[in-house]
Amino acid sequence: MANSPDSSNSTPSADAPKRGLFQRKPKEAKAKKPGQLKQIAEVFKMTRRNDPQVVWIMVLAFLAVVAVAFLIGFLLENWVTGLIIGIPLGLLAAVFILSRRAEKAAFAQIENQPGASGAALGTLRRGWVTQDQPVAVNPRTQDAVFMAIGRPGVVLVSEGPTHRVKPLVDAERKRLARILPNVTIHVLESGRGEGQVPLNKLAKTMGKLNKELTKIEVNAVSKRINSLGNRLPIPKGIDPYKARPDRKAARGR
Repeated sequence: MANSPDSSNSTPSADAPKRGLFQRKPKEAKAKKPGQLKQIAEVFKMTRRNDPQVVWIMVLAFLAVVAVAFLIGFLLENWVTGLIIGIPLGLLAAVFILSRRAEKAAFAQIENQPGASGAALGTLRRGWVTQDQPVAVNPRTQDAVFMAIGRPGVVLVSEGPTHRVKPLVDAERKRLARILPNVTIHVLESGRGEGQVPLNKLAKTMGKLNKELTKIEVNAVSKRINSLGNRLPIPKGIDPYKARPDRKAARGR
């Protein structure tokens, strides 16, 4: 009589993983976002590269707050409570100084680069309508004019030397005046020259302008500019600073 076949060849091992016909693939682990402490560390490194004195300023702020809290607690015969309150407040003061110095360092990195004014407009608070692309640009000199719409009206921010960017600003102002005859048009020059506004103070300067429009009127002005603008939008994927005019088309050839 023939021996029976080995059952181990026909029966799957109990230890082998079972896979269904329609079994889903295991999900890949999502990349974890950096924690808050890691983000603060990265901001601190970036700020220290551009502002080496930030370390000493943060230390002095921390010690000053702790010393004041300790002195008040000592006068009240409870210096322990003064330290318990002063240490967190000192850390808060140091972080506040780091955030302000980090903002200045970030603007210092993009200063004098094309599109820096547009990046500065991105720091505006709610209530402003801005555009990523400039509304007017000179591809040869890379001078540009950016626009923001808010309760003060329309704000044009020029980027470039005053004498060179002035024709772009005047042309854009006339175009907007035809479309919006009753809306105030402000002009600000970004830069560090006389009469210009530094990038890190641009948002603050715009926030101090007199408010003349309501939120509903701001949306209406934005829609009117987008619908009645007499210039073609810049296609996506095209750098406006590298664009060149079609001279043959301009001559009608």
